[in-house]
Amino acid sequence: MATTIETGNAGAANKKKHLGIPEAIFVEDVDAFMKQPGNDTADAVLRKLDEQYQKYKYMELNLAQKKLRLKSQIPQIKQTLEILRHMQKKKDTTDPMETHFLLADNVYCKASVPPTDKVCLWLGANVMLEYDIDEAQALLEKNFATASRNLDSLEEDLDFLRDQFTTTEVNMARVYNWDVKRRSKDNLLKSAERS
Repeated sequence: MATTIETGNAGAANKKKHLGIPEAIFVEDVDAFMKQPGNDTADAVLRKLDEQYQKYKYMELNLAQKKLRLKSQIPQIKQTLEILRHMQKKKDTTDPMETHFLLADNVYCKASVPPTDKVCLWLGANVMLEYDIDEAQALLEKNFATASRNLDSLEEDLDFLRDQFTTTEVNMARVYNWDVKRRSKDNLLKSAERS
């Protein structure tokens, strides 16, 4: 779960794999970490870690929204593919296909569709294009494969992000505990000097 910085190509490949999400470095030796330049006080370090944690939260929110969007797109693409397959079977017959189509939310209209080899696909952004059924089916199958692949990638990125949450939280706890111990030692020394 908690990882340290890897050198070489494996580390670079891992960072590219996760949509540019920076890897949280596990702080093993807090004393050495606090002596590094820029780590003047525990409060400053805790603020930096908290800022990093908030960035991870923001990334999680964006990835979760993308995941929801993809999870709603995939069933729509599947349904459209099923309709195209049904139209493919019916295009050689002379019987019209009876169906209901969506006019608005929860408003459907009954329609009789004559056999055809052309369909119009709504591509979004107020764009609709006419395709042959075979072309439309190929396009939708490609879109379905891409959406499924993107969903799997998002799942992996969310898992990686959860690991970064955990690592950052552990680092914050370790720095906080280090600071508490340091303060108690300072207080003991001061009380020993007074007596």
